[in-house]
Parts: sequence; C-alpha cells; structure tokens
Amino acid sequence: MKQYRIHKDDKVMVVSGKDKGKIGKVLKILRKKDRVLVEQVNVVKRHTKANPYLQQPGGIVEKEMPIHVSNVMVMCDACASPTKVGYRYTEDGKKVRFCKKCNEIIG
Repeated sequence: MKQYRIHKDDKVMVVSGKDKGKIGKVLKILRKKDRVLVEQVNVVKRHTKANPYLQQPGGIVEKEMPIHVSNVMVMCDACASPTKVGYRYTEDGKKVRFCKKCNEIIG
C-alpha cells in the first residue's frame, strides 16, 4: 500500500492546474489512482437523471472531482504556507509529521 504525506482532513493548497491557489480540506484519498478529493476544488457540473426510488431529483448537480496527489501541498497551521512534510519520532517513540519550513508538528 502506498503511503502519502497527505492525510484525510488535512488543509491543502492546489499548486498546479486550473484551480491553482485554492485551499480546501481533503475529503477522501483514492490510493489506487493516486488522487485526492478536495473540498470545493475541481468542481464540475453533472447532468443527473431523477431516481424516484432514492428520492433524488434530476437536474444539473455540481460536485468535486479528484485531482492528482502531486498537485496539492499540505498547509502548515503555524506558518500558514504550503510546505513539504517530513517525519520524525517524538520522545515517547511516536512517529509524527512536521513542517519543513518552521519545524512545527502537523496535525
């Protein structure tokens, strides 16, 4: 299984593509396709048919689509900028992520 430095509920910034500069929360990580679903980023319109069994109305629905994991960077809460993520062990032996810019622990 692949390990990503981005986790669910992280605040990330899009660094390339049509939504460059947007900030959002990671909703889901799709490991098989190397993609992440970010809140209010890469929003597309889909025409859906009504489903009376599920009480879903038809019409045009806006929804987020996944973007590649290489196009997002984790936002550090301390320095409020997109940063690379490193790993280190605390004194009690727990593995944590840290910001490479300000050395603060992330999450």
